Amino acid sequence: MALKKHEFYPGDIPPKPGCYLYRDLFGTVIYVGKASNLRRRMSQYFQPSRETRADPKLRSLINSIETWEYIVVKSEEESLILESRLIKEFAPRYNILMRDDKRMPMIKLDMTEQFPRLRFVRVKKDDSCLYFGPFPKSTDMYRTAEYLIAKLKLRTCKCTNPGPEDRAHCLAGAVRDCCCPCIGKISEEDYRKKIEQLITILNGDTKECEAELQEKMQKAALEQKYEKAAQYRDILESLRTICREKRRSFLQTARSYGTDPGMDAVIDLQNALHLPEPPLSIECFDISNISGTLAVASMVHFTNGKPDRAQYRRFRIRTVEGPNDFAMMKEAVGRRFHRVLNGEVEAPALLMVDGGKGQLSSTIDILAELDVPPFPVIGLAKKHEEIFIPGCSEPIRLAMDRPALRLLQAVRDESHRFAITYHRALRLAAIQNSLLDEIDGIGEVRKNALLTEFGSVRRLRKATAEEIAARVNGIGLEFARQIVDYLQSHQADGQVDTL
Repeated sequence: MALKKHEFYPGDIPPKPGCYLYRDLFGTVIYVGKASNLRRRMSQYFQPSRETRADPKLRSLINSIETWEYIVVKSEEESLILESRLIKEFAPRYNILMRDDKRMPMIKLDMTEQFPRLRFVRVKKDDSCLYFGPFPKSTDMYRTAEYLIAKLKLRTCKCTNPGPEDRAHCLAGAVRDCCCPCIGKISEEDYRKKIEQLITILNGDTKECEAELQEKMQKAALEQKYEKAAQYRDILESLRTICREKRRSFLQTARSYGTDPGMDAVIDLQNALHLPEPPLSIECFDISNISGTLAVASMVHFTNGKPDRAQYRRFRIRTVEGPNDFAMMKEAVGRRFHRVLNGEVEAPALLMVDGGKGQLSSTIDILAELDVPPFPVIGLAKKHEEIFIPGCSEPIRLAMDRPALRLLQAVRDESHRFAITYHRALRLAAIQNSLLDEIDGIGEVRKNALLTEFGSVRRLRKATAEEIAARVNGIGLEFARQIVDYLQSHQADGQVDTL
């Protein structure tokens, strides 16, 4: 289940162990966490005080969250394992920034050795060795391994192929915890049988070991050797924890969870819109203006369900006078598809406009005028998240947690952001540059000279009077001081250039 950040209601989340994933606007996993109580842990992120009192990295994470989802598991141990799997699958940005990329210990067996031994590692390599784990609690792993080594009398020396010369320094052999393959007390074939028995136990067949430990624990208790009984009890619990069959089947589930959310959403969108092929490329247009002034359009491009920023484009509206969003959309789409028809760029698999029937109708009109071959075109109306399709009187409404709708929302929101950013930049530049018109003695020539030299009023404001006089012809030191005084006084009034 994935819901918008503003749809977070603690009562909807079970107070159970599990993992949670936070995604950004584009559906990318940015953080993975675990919790023994999902409701309590996830609620902490959305407390109002977090946005002002948390450290900068946490505030940045909270502000980047667009959607969230959780996975309930049976125990805290399983949440640890799943969290590790998901972090390695998605490599979330904020897990790395917060140094939360955990690596749990594993048991390794190198079967190419003459007499294999147990090793403990934290990184699984692409080699011919056998790996068991990862194990969320290293204490359980080490305790179980120690018991199995003593039970099966496996070697623990670090040499690759032990020989008689290594026997003199072997403490395990001296106390009879090793079968001593180094001096030929056991054949390689018989030692391999012990290793096969070890593998069987690590794969979950622990009935014989559990029965043996249960018997020893009860015997020690009857003999009032309570410390010994407690040791057997701890070994038994650790063995059950790391070797039980349920955990192994859970690991398989955890491995299969990490799929590509972008492509999943693309396939779901194909099914939702009944398209003949997956829409691997999606382009979306949006309009931004204030009563027709400084009108701009944006076009964003998504490839395989993810933003492809190299193909983003923005347009200054040239031919439309006054507030007419439909005509502006028609101009922007027309200019883009002129290039498509000229072979300069390829047409997308799906064209989308931010808006309902009116915006969609304007788009269809210009595509028809240009004689563009038919291809899928839709409109997404924000009020009820309705999908409009040409020729259909009723819009399509998808479930809010459906991947197809989340993808369309991400594309629409990105095109809106891109358009707003461009429009705001133009508006602020126009406002700030107009400040120069209010300074007595500055006409078009001096204004253009100042902006050409410094680029913007923001950079001009940072310059000293001496620097202005030295860099711009026709402006003396005294007049430069008047310019600096004027810009500084208007900065205090709140007219601050943010470009």
